[in-house]
Amino acid sequence: MQRQFGAAGDTAQAYILAHEVAHHVQNQLGIIEEVNRLSQSDPGRANDLSISLELQADCFAGVWLSTLRDGSSAAILEANDLQEALNAAAAVGDDAIQEQTTGRVNPETWTHGTSEQRLQWLETGFETGEPDACNTF
Repeated sequence: MQRQFGAAGDTAQAYILAHEVAHHVQNQLGIIEEVNRLSQSDPGRANDLSISLELQADCFAGVWLSTLRDGSSAAILEANDLQEALNAAAAVGDDAIQEQTTGRVNPETWTHGTSEQRLQWLETGFETGEPDACNTF
């Protein structure tokens, strides 16, 4: 994360792991299956649906991070931990990755959302602590 995207810190790594675990939660809830069904029935919406799925995973990751703040987890957030996660979310936005790798930004090819969107949904999950607040669709 640090070398490729400039996102340093253990909480940056934890955010990425939490995002991936959130995809498992989405799978268990049937959300991924529904997104796949909708994408197949309306291919023109496939990228937007993919972005919504990814942003929801960011929000769910934020919900998990909120448990580190409120003491309901064995771990606890230390100074700058949240900023590390926010920096990582911004670093892996489609716009940031495209700018870094190609020098150009092409919104038509995005699948994960912009840096701003990823930050917004991670913060939403963190601030609310509620999975119900993660309706990105």
